[in-house]
Amino acid sequence: MASSRNEAAVTVRDVAQLAGVSPGTVSKALNGQGQLREETRLRVQEAAEKLRFRPNQVARSLSEGRTYTVGMLTSDSFGRFTLPLMEGIEDSLGAGKVSTLLCDGRGDPLRERHYLDELLNRRVDGIVVTGRRPDARRSVGQLPIPVVYVLGRSDDPDDLTVTNDDEQGARLAVEHLVAVGRTRLAYVSGPVHHLSTTLRLQGFEAAVAAAPGVEVVDVMAGHWSEAWGRTAAGMLLRRPQGDRVDGVFCGSDQIARGLTDGLREAGVGVPDDVSVVGFDNWDVMAEAARPPLTTIDPNLVRLGQLSASRLLGAIDGGELGSGVVAQPCELVLRGSSVPST
Repeated sequence: MASSRNEAAVTVRDVAQLAGVSPGTVSKALNGQGQLREETRLRVQEAAEKLRFRPNQVARSLSEGRTYTVGMLTSDSFGRFTLPLMEGIEDSLGAGKVSTLLCDGRGDPLRERHYLDELLNRRVDGIVVTGRRPDARRSVGQLPIPVVYVLGRSDDPDDLTVTNDDEQGARLAVEHLVAVGRTRLAYVSGPVHHLSTTLRLQGFEAAVAAAPGVEVVDVMAGHWSEAWGRTAAGMLLRRPQGDRVDGVFCGSDQIARGLTDGLREAGVGVPDDVSVVGFDNWDVMAEAARPPLTTIDPNLVRLGQLSASRLLGAIDGGELGSGVVAQPCELVLRGSSVPST
């Protein structure tokens, strides 16, 4: 117990005395501030480690006017999108020794308002807003701290949104299907009122229009589920033999997995008869599918990193910016799309 009390009593002055510098130099060295010689900075750090000195974060916050915390407001209770985004956010925030407070608004405006008030009461330095899907959402309004929307787009053009480029991702999918010799394509996605469904359809149709000899056979909208994918497979197979598809782009990996199951159960070879490409690169779905799914990766971790980087820049006094920053997606090749030779 005596040892714990002694460690707790270590002060900046103790570290300064051991390192042979002033208390002000200790503060600069441990906070990464000031123009110090590297030799001096290392000597202070070694002294702090030897004495097991722990800086007083409350005092630091008061002196710098910051709490070194950022709020993250989400409606994604399941965590499918929030967890990889948070991984990226913490990658960027961790470098600045900033902590994240996660709040789940569950899509309830009253609960969301409560959390916003709580985050402001805790004097967080900034807020990241995200949700269940990459669709437009209502802005939280003008706050006295910087706010960045990630994945889901704010409906206020004055806000900054960092998201993936759905149209570009869809074009990648079609270009790949065309590259493996597919010419009769279908698009199977989620509800038509979702922005992601619309944007991916636009990319799908643009890429088909740019590919000579390739045509759109069908466009189908349903639910974001494996069950809908199996249903869609049956609907595609009921088309006349000469009017069937040989390539399908699905708006999610869940749909793609259900669709490949439905095709396989009907005796249709994937990818030899029909090539299939999904969207999300959700490893639980894509890697466990039979065959594993070729898919479009929206790079959620990277989106989290970028959104946190923009937020930190604004917290440090930089310009946050506005509008939509759309990051390119990537094609991830697996077994559902390339026919055997």
